[in-house]
Amino acid sequence: MEDRYLSAEARAFLQQTVEPLPPFTPERAALYREAAEAEFLPSAARAVARHGVEVNEIEISGVPCLEILPPDREEGRTLFYGYGGGYISGSAREDLIVSVPLGVHARARVVAVDYRRAPEHPWPAAPDDAEAVYRVLCAGPGKLAVAGESAGGNLMLVTLRRAQAAGLPMPCAAVLLSPWCDLTHGGDSLAANDGRDPTLPFGYVDGAAEAYAGEAARDDPDISPLLGRFGPWFPPALITTGTRDLLLSPSVELARRLRAAGADVDLRIWDGLWHVFEFYDELPEAAESLAQAGAFLDRRFTS
Repeated sequence: MEDRYLSAEARAFLQQTVEPLPPFTPERAALYREAAEAEFLPSAARAVARHGVEVNEIEISGVPCLEILPPDREEGRTLFYGYGGGYISGSAREDLIVSVPLGVHARARVVAVDYRRAPEHPWPAAPDDAEAVYRVLCAGPGKLAVAGESAGGNLMLVTLRRAQAAGLPMPCAAVLLSPWCDLTHGGDSLAANDGRDPTLPFGYVDGAAEAYAGEAARDDPDISPLLGRFGPWFPPALITTGTRDLLLSPSVELARRLRAAGADVDLRIWDGLWHVFEFYDELPEAAESLAQAGAFLDRRFTS
């Protein structure tokens, strides 16, 4: 049965025959990283050219970052961004596919942290890097928002939990795209959507979770922030996912728990779409979702 709710581009994507990578093991980290770079760096270059942004390599508290400067940005707006890739692959540069349009639509400077990756640098290296950058950004002038996709969503959740515990200021908003917020693999979709999600198999997330957590317990809220406590201190949040997303259930549960804690949450579930579909710039749905997320941030920066 044809899914008439999807664009022709999304239907074509789902009809592709893609040879899946083998389940992740630490020995295969280079294989996964090379495959991600080959697939996504061209799209990242297109995003930079399409939107006419300036991209600079900077360091904050000794942590490498990319600074993205949209031409029509408003002064006093900074978006702190975390890239995805299961904490074992990806980079801030590959994630320009997402961070550039978010910054353009939010009319904000973006600081994308290039945190250390597992298995060479398991937890807590990544959140330590992100926290160090956040401490500088939240002390600066103007307003701060945060965003991240998949593991980057996890990273932003952990960073905000750490910031709240340390008494640091909260950002004005959070955008979380298919956040990987439970490394214990709770929820129906981890089984139901394995094989239906064309981009994220369970074998990848299971191996990545083991490599990232290392000797630590995966149910530690500093690793699986869904399992920690939230409160009304949490900023207004936009969460996106899709009905084919392997991480649909954790995203829905995160929205439920944040609302129960008194947070303002906008959960958007896209029919027929998959894990971080916003990463695929050939999809009209990706452009629409990123425009909506950027408009959400723009409103929060303005209010």
